[in-house]
Amino acid sequence: MRGISVKSIARHVYNRNCTFFSQPDFREIHVYVQAFLLRNSKSAHSLVEKTGVRGYYRLNTSGSADARHLMLDFQHQRDGTEKTEESTVKEDLSLDLFA
Repeated sequence: MRGISVKSIARHVYNRNCTFFSQPDFREIHVYVQAFLLRNSKSAHSLVEKTGVRGYYRLNTSGSADARHLMLDFQHQRDGTEKTEESTVKEDLSLDLFA
């Protein structure tokens, strides 16, 4: 898994902070995001981790409970919906237009 680049994360943060009345400086946001990622990716239990490729980061799902909480669990969701589909009886709700 490759991860997301610092530039992509900074662009996302920039777009989320742009409003009709306020336009922040992209360079300032990029520097802040870069410093945040460097500072918060040093521990084995941090939320983000380096990928081995310079400038790319990903969620640390193996060491951080917070990052695991952010991940979606599709297997659990799929098992729950299959049970409800089997238990409900499908009835024909179409209109008889040509009767």
